[in-house]
Amino acid sequence: MRVPVLCGAALLLGVIAACAPGTPPSAERTFVQQGEASIYADKFEGRKTASGERFDQDKLVAAHRELPLGTTATVTNLETGEATQVEIVDRGPFVRGRIIDLSEAAADRIGLTDGTAPVRVHVTP
Repeated sequence: MRVPVLCGAALLLGVIAACAPGTPPSAERTFVQQGEASIYADKFEGRKTASGERFDQDKLVAAHRELPLGTTATVTNLETGEATQVEIVDRGPFVRGRIIDLSEAAADRIGLTDGTAPVRVHVTP
């Protein structure tokens, strides 16, 4: 399930106003999205990411299709309630129904140990 981007100014007033779905966050907007997270495959270890850095399963990093590279996002496992912050360093996932690929370190922090889990991705200005 996809949750629309929320306008930051409206949040200050206690009103939730939907902006264009899929619009990356800006200085004025909060981004919230729910869907399935997965763990990066080991074969990507050491490969260059879209940001130009080498992928490291031990870092708190992730891949997202829309969020700007370098964005810090909070990812919450909706089954465990555990959350962690990750830096978006790559593009993906490219599997239908998945919204974010997490490094092993990030997945461990939220209790995603195997396969996929329902998550909320949240970015605030």
